Amino acid sequence: MDFSNKTALEIGQMIKNKEVSSVEVTKQTLENIKNTEKDINAYISVLEEKAIENAKKVQERIDSGEELSPLAGVPMAIKDNICTKGVNTTCGSKMLESFIPPYNATVTDKLDAAGAVVLGKLNMDEFAMGGSTETSYFGSTKNPWDLERVPGGSSGGSAAAVAAEEAVYTLGSDTGGSIRQPCSFCGVSGIKPTYGAVSRYGLVAFASSLDQIGPVGRDIKDCAAVLEIISGHDLKDSTSIKNSVFDFSDSFTGDVKGLKIGIPKNYFGDGLDADVKEAVLKASENLKSLGAEISEFEMPVIDYAIPAYYVVACAEASSNLSRYDGIKYGFRSEKGDGILDVFYNSRSEGFGMEVKRRIMLGSFVLSSGYYDAYYKKGLRVRGLIKNNFDEAFSKYDMILSPTAPTTAFKLGENTSDPLKMYLGDIYTVSVNLAGIPAVNVPCGFGENGMPIGMQLIGNAFSEPVLVKAAYAFQSNTDFHLKKPEIVKGGQA
Repeated sequence: MDFSNKTALEIGQMIKNKEVSSVEVTKQTLENIKNTEKDINAYISVLEEKAIENAKKVQERIDSGEELSPLAGVPMAIKDNICTKGVNTTCGSKMLESFIPPYNATVTDKLDAAGAVVLGKLNMDEFAMGGSTETSYFGSTKNPWDLERVPGGSSGGSAAAVAAEEAVYTLGSDTGGSIRQPCSFCGVSGIKPTYGAVSRYGLVAFASSLDQIGPVGRDIKDCAAVLEIISGHDLKDSTSIKNSVFDFSDSFTGDVKGLKIGIPKNYFGDGLDADVKEAVLKASENLKSLGAEISEFEMPVIDYAIPAYYVVACAEASSNLSRYDGIKYGFRSEKGDGILDVFYNSRSEGFGMEVKRRIMLGSFVLSSGYYDAYYKKGLRVRGLIKNNFDEAFSKYDMILSPTAPTTAFKLGENTSDPLKMYLGDIYTVSVNLAGIPAVNVPCGFGENGMPIGMQLIGNAFSEPVLVKAAYAFQSNTDFHLKKPEIVKGGQA
């Protein structure tokens, strides 16, 4: 039986109805991985035997009548910065190449309790620092739509695996757009939840005040189903919010009449590709035809989002990554005689260039004489951005924008120009600075045939409203149903 055109919820229902078994679906997905992984490189580790064994156990639980989630028995995969007990969690880095966590992340435990079948750990930019999954120590992931292009990042493996049918759904993490941008590049759906809605316990930290785990799926209903499972308060995470379990049961009516959607005019200026602009504005017209009220407004603070984000994110990264010293755990250099040599050589050899660049930037903005000029000012701008969003949400139910200014670019095209790579986050980083939710849904294709994503941004804990609008859009379009034809040599 072919499951390639089925969503996670549809497959879950088939398993529940005994039309197919979890083992069958898992084996077919593993076969897909064998056939395409040599070209895509979406996985750092594939747990074939463990996945089949787990699928058998989940099937037994289902057959015994145990009440599990609608996604029970459906094979999925996890970004490799989310801890999995007894399974390597590398963060795409030489520094953690051999690290095996003695515990699960909270989201991993929740998925296990819900009956998820984990296929493996997914490739990513090293320590989630990058926008193309080219900084991974384990090699670049390729975009299934064109093997000569990037899948986006840092959750490039998470998005590429879904697009290439190497997993039915996945988990990623989003610090400045790391779920939404790769979903846009790979033509799949994703949700960056409200900060604190999903526990970060067991997520290896990049920037603690910005990081958030979220789902990637074939459509927005799959993403919502995953978010229901992983959301909720966690005593092990002091930043998680009480009473934050989501219920999307009223989000799938397809009715958006009277929904007020704002479009920031300055999001559609210089730097945005013409075909991306056209596709996103057409998507807004589609929502308007369904009864939503669309109007434009100005959001000038966006001009300061990129510098504020990279000041705050790099400062937190510099602090978080100081724990990797070659002593406690992780990579240790064999060079050097004294402890200072071990520190220096382990960090020099264990970290890649992009991670080193961000550690240096972060250490600089936190240093004496520059703290007030950069870091403190970055925090003030962060407050202004949050106020700007609050003002917008006093008038609108949500904001519609492009997810990325371009479609997926060529491998190697931006690696020598970090500033150009950073500017690719212009529409996404402000969401993380404000701690609010956003979703990406496919809304068209560029002149080069690559997918284009639309971003819907909402106020804190407005995920059900965002999903409602996204579902209405997907019910009236077929962009999310189109699949890449994976062919060697980058031709699709």
